[in-house]
Amino acid sequence: MHIIYHCVGGTHSSAVASAIHLGMLPDNRIPTDKELLSVPYFDTLTRKEYGRILHRGTDEYGNNIYTLSRQFYPQIVIPALQDLCVILTGDTGQVKLVNASRTVNLLMKIGGCMSRRLNIVCIGRPLVIEGVKRAYMEIVDMVNNVKYSI
Repeated sequence: MHIIYHCVGGTHSSAVASAIHLGMLPDNRIPTDKELLSVPYFDTLTRKEYGRILHRGTDEYGNNIYTLSRQFYPQIVIPALQDLCVILTGDTGQVKLVNASRTVNLLMKIGGCMSRRLNIVCIGRPLVIEGVKRAYMEIVDMVNNVKYSI
């Protein structure tokens, strides 16, 4: 199976979700700043990677895990991906699209904008890290729902 975590920027909520899914981050506690920053693709996506489905690894069950920065167009991008899955595989059961945006809070939005869009990383990154920590257990719950519903 292919699991694609998607959100606006593709570098915070979906990146953290994929890292939890792959066991790179803990699922039983809130990680430290250092642990979050150790995720190779956390808060690093560039504009050229927007709209790209990026393979992040394979989980313990053999599922391929991806992230997607879909920007502000989920109503267009997600149905197109679902249709493409049907065209390529014949059914929708081979690909699971998971909206990680539902876990995003205000600190993550502000910090993410400052860090990735405005390139003010020194201010934005600490804000987004704090936002991720506040939303972390909700992200863990989302990932666990995905992992254990396959």
